[in-house]
Amino acid sequence: MAPDPSFAPTQLAARAAYLLRGNDLGVMTTAAPLLYPHMWSWDAAFVAIGLAPLSVERAVVELDTLLSAQWSNGMIPHIVFANGVDGYFPGPARWACSALAANAQRNRHTSGITQPPVHAIAVQRILDRARYRGRSTRAVAEAFLDRRWDDLVRWHRWLAEARDPKEHGRVTLYHGWESGMDNSPRWDSAYANVIPGNVPEYHREDNTIITDPSQRPSDLEYDRYLWLVEEMKSARYDDELLPKVMSFAVEDVFASAILSVACTVLAEIGEDYKRPHTDVRDLYAWADRFRAGVIETTDERTGAARDYDLRADKPIATETVAQFAPLLCGGLPHNKERALLQRLEGPRFCGHPDLKFALIPSTSPVSRDFRPREYWRGPVWPVMTWLFSWAFARRGWAERSAMLRREGLRQASDGTFAEYYEPFTGEPLGSMQQSWTAAAVLDWLG
Repeated sequence: MAPDPSFAPTQLAARAAYLLRGNDLGVMTTAAPLLYPHMWSWDAAFVAIGLAPLSVERAVVELDTLLSAQWSNGMIPHIVFANGVDGYFPGPARWACSALAANAQRNRHTSGITQPPVHAIAVQRILDRARYRGRSTRAVAEAFLDRRWDDLVRWHRWLAEARDPKEHGRVTLYHGWESGMDNSPRWDSAYANVIPGNVPEYHREDNTIITDPSQRPSDLEYDRYLWLVEEMKSARYDDELLPKVMSFAVEDVFASAILSVACTVLAEIGEDYKRPHTDVRDLYAWADRFRAGVIETTDERTGAARDYDLRADKPIATETVAQFAPLLCGGLPHNKERALLQRLEGPRFCGHPDLKFALIPSTSPVSRDFRPREYWRGPVWPVMTWLFSWAFARRGWAERSAMLRREGLRQASDGTFAEYYEPFTGEPLGSMQQSWTAAAVLDWLG
């Protein structure tokens, strides 16, 4: 059997940079040229992180484009559609946001849902990179902060108020797509209670590009996804009506942990750059609230976090990467945190003996829900590796961070920059030339 082809770090970085240039539409980077030909919210944040070592100026443009599509209520939509680009369903016509939603932009086509708030992390990376460049580059980064500070605070405020109105300290999702982990086992029971009504006819684009059905959600899953969009449209995407009409409503611990960290990061930026004291105070308060909300869900013995199904009024316990949310935001008592780290590094996840690389699978290989090739039901996602490696470095766990980075680079050294990888064989799966995979590699190597 031939050895795996792998590229040296300098070659890999050059290929990653070439990929991002190839996926660049001028003011936005497509998430992937065939499967995802538009801008996705959390992809754009990671793309900006990867662009920053190449060009701080271009990284700033990426976030400016995303924030220029922000709704007037503060929401950053999960898709900003590229003008004149077809080939993705559901497209702007199916969402109909500019026609229905009072808060949507009239001159930008977007979706009507959101995604995890990783953007403050990207802003921090851009400012950090700019510090080591010339005065003009630092000026570009600081001008961006001046221009967009209020938008970033409004984004966090919208999540804290519209998506946590009862102050549980957990972000409520009205669609599994809002988690970024579309078909994760986390949502199976909540989706099972979504009974699609009359879904207007549709034609999927994704399974004409990824023709192996084992890698993509099923048609029944898609019916449910699209029925939830119809429910949102019936409420005209109104924040106050959604809780009343949506048949899917789940408190997401992973998005909540990200929000907690992002609020802290943005507050620290606010202190460093002398932003209004009231903003900084609010950000720290939200960080505390969402950290406490995540910790409140954790299992007494293992420290694993659990989502909460508001419709069924019960916690959702699954063996997915989301149970490690407390490791991102902190707040666990020492003994519970140690137990959760042991779980992460043990045979249920990174220490499973059959894994090709010691990385975090999206679903535990010992779970009955595990599917090694199917999207968020088993494969390893490089962007998750990056997020945990970054968080561990931030928390002072240098060795753990370095190990994930090292294994992540080994996995990515095939140069395909796949969306996700089969955990046992390392086979690249999903779309190839995925922008955020290349971005993770560039940050690691930059």
